[in-house]
Amino acid sequence: MERLVERLEKAVERLETVCQGPGMCGDGSSKGVAQYVQAFDALLAGPVAEYIKISKEVGGDVQKHAEMVHAGLMSERALLVMASQHQQPTENAFSLLLKPISEQIQVVQNFREKNRGSKLFNHLSAVSESIPALGWVAMAPKPGPYVKEMTDAAMFYTNRILKEYKDVDKKQVDWVKAYLSIWTELQAYVKEYHTTGLTWSKTGPVATEGAKSPSAPPAGAAPPPPGPPPPPAPAPTSSSTDDSASRSALFAQINRGEGITSGLRHVSDDMKTHKNPALKNQGGPVRSGPKPFTAPKPACNANPSQKTSPKAPALLELEGKKWRVENQENATNLVISDTELKQVAYVFKCTNSTLQIKGKINSITLDNCKKLGLVFDDVVGIVEIINSRDVKVQVMGKVPTISINKTDGCHVYLSKNSLDCEIVSAKSSEMNVLIPTESGDFTEFPVPEQFKTVWNGQKLVTTVTEIAG
Repeated sequence: MERLVERLEKAVERLETVCQGPGMCGDGSSKGVAQYVQAFDALLAGPVAEYIKISKEVGGDVQKHAEMVHAGLMSERALLVMASQHQQPTENAFSLLLKPISEQIQVVQNFREKNRGSKLFNHLSAVSESIPALGWVAMAPKPGPYVKEMTDAAMFYTNRILKEYKDVDKKQVDWVKAYLSIWTELQAYVKEYHTTGLTWSKTGPVATEGAKSPSAPPAGAAPPPPGPPPPPAPAPTSSSTDDSASRSALFAQINRGEGITSGLRHVSDDMKTHKNPALKNQGGPVRSGPKPFTAPKPACNANPSQKTSPKAPALLELEGKKWRVENQENATNLVISDTELKQVAYVFKCTNSTLQIKGKINSITLDNCKKLGLVFDDVVGIVEIINSRDVKVQVMGKVPTISINKTDGCHVYLSKNSLDCEIVSAKSSEMNVLIPTESGDFTEFPVPEQFKTVWNGQKLVTTVTEIAG
């Protein structure tokens, strides 16, 4: 009886194995779909569907952005289906297969750039900074950590959303949780099914750009015909055999000792160029050694205006409650004087300019500015400096918080009334805070950039490290 039960169990295992093949058992919609594609579909039906739902409730630019994100995820699903049915392609062919995903990532990021004046700009930025996580399919051997890195890039903006709407609009908080859960679940998915890179099928044809993954057949429909058999393995080249034979012949020649020179032809004096100069003039190219490497020169563009994008117009205007100062160059007398407490200022892509903001304002953001000087009276919220270089900021009144992110070169001049200001920095360098003295001068203090982290047995402890000497 035990042997009979054992035989029945083995038969069931074989049947289950057969049923995993495309269209072999059952009428379910998952017929012929790889397990990791089904797991990705579960992600789409769970966190992604929740994110789409809440984005529709928020509406506006967030809803449009969510539709673009969904299109990118569907492009990724198409690649996963193809990988489950095809063998791994060549590197060039794989680049072409990745093109739909990369193009959709670009669409998502361009939407943020075109809507910098949006009231939901933080939402757009959180999505735009993290959407490259879809590129994990091209990452090996550690795609999982790449997804986490892109998720962390969104945290800067999602924290701002939470700070702004925490006690005001629960729907915005739910939006943040739903969006971040997509990447959390994706990281877990990649870790389980694609630990060292995108998993390709061991059978089937080699994937090409023109290969189309068949859609799942409707319930009860006949299964699609099987794909063509895999191409025959290429015939082994004889290069390795030839190399081995050549090396063997070489060693055989060397082992002949002095006899190795017996096959050399004698060169008489009339055949030597240093004794017969006439041979030098008989033509034939004179071979020289290899030329040193030189960097290739860029091709000259006959019409450079065709490649340079049109210059964006300079702006200094009030749009609703937002002051927009954009694309200013070499402007040294920019002034915003008619301010209100509810207004904010957004300064974008200004170079070699000086801006003064009078009165009390809610917040100020400097984004992608270079060699900009900012002087302001009072800010009740926060002053943010992002993606900028060589900027100087001077506080004449009070400001509670100054945030410096992804910035190289930033001088902050505090007033006597703003000495209790909190300065938060991340991914930045060459930051200095200047404190006023009794004589009216300033004393400069550098913001630490180097840290030491140790494990104390219970948690990580980080302290500032000063370079000796």
